[in-house]
Amino acid sequence: MNDLIDPGKTAFDVDGVVADTMTLFVEMARNQYGMADLRYEDITSYDLTECLDIGADALKDMVARLLDDECTALLEPLPGAVAVLTSIGRRHGPLRFVTARPTLPPIDRWLRRQISLPDAAIDAVATGAFEAKADVLLSKGVEWFVEDRLETCRQLAEVGINPIVFRQPWNREAHPFREVGDWEELKGLMGI
Repeated sequence: MNDLIDPGKTAFDVDGVVADTMTLFVEMARNQYGMADLRYEDITSYDLTECLDIGADALKDMVARLLDDECTALLEPLPGAVAVLTSIGRRHGPLRFVTARPTLPPIDRWLRRQISLPDAAIDAVATGAFEAKADVLLSKGVEWFVEDRLETCRQLAEVGINPIVFRQPWNREAHPFREVGDWEELKGLMGI
């Protein structure tokens, strides 16, 4: 059995996998919401209300701001993401991204600025809900999905899509899925 995953049949989540969204969240929380002691490692649950002492209204405001054009433009890619994705797109394209963001334009523009490939080589979809990712991935013939949210990984596995957990402080509970800690590890899993 071949242990490598096929880059041409792999899709990617964006926030927490390609985009370093939580670093921007931490900076925003420190600078604009008075959470001076907050560290990236403190985000131990995907449900931020479980690990942060922050009101629901402030959290809703922060998340909405993170998803808008202005904040999305400030995002940095995770180390190695752009190089690996560019290589995949050139050799195995198109790149497929499926995000649970409610709207596509801000993150689509961001992806296209980060990854220097023709427009047709980048296929991004915003589902608006984590639960909607499976249908999109199945319709595109995706067999592997790189994701940082464990619950989404479980949902995908139930419909036959192989999740690859992108290791983050918020997904450190036990799970049966393949896991990578960075883009170099993912590159190795793909044999590229």
